[in-house]
Amino acid sequence: MPKKTQEMKPSTAAAKLDVYLPATPEEFRTGTVTRDELAELQRNPPAWLTELRRNGPHPRNVVAARLRVSTSGLARAGVTDPLTTDEINALVADPPQWLVRERQTFEEVRREERRLEAREADRRAEQARREQG
Repeated sequence: MPKKTQEMKPSTAAAKLDVYLPATPEEFRTGTVTRDELAELQRNPPAWLTELRRNGPHPRNVVAARLRVSTSGLARAGVTDPLTTDEINALVADPPQWLVRERQTFEEVRREERRLEAREADRRAEQARREQG
């Protein structure tokens, strides 16, 4: 019996490709995508995928990453719509106060996460030393 090909919803495939689903071609939005098709899209992106990745509109996670803020920070700022690359670049070129504030918050959170990770790594290393000796 041949193995059944795993399929995913277009929304799942779009998330894995980091593209905004409503901006994809209709045949992508209305069908299903197999794992092999997804791998092929990642290996050899068609023109529509290359264009979407370059110019957008981009989904929230991509907008947040390009602005160096969290998706929660976007929500706090009221940024709920997808943004194009040009719109993102305009915000980066002349950052509004909310963007400056959210970048600071995001960096503080990341700094704290790194500190806690380092502390946990030190704790594990100390525990390993005690178990060895």
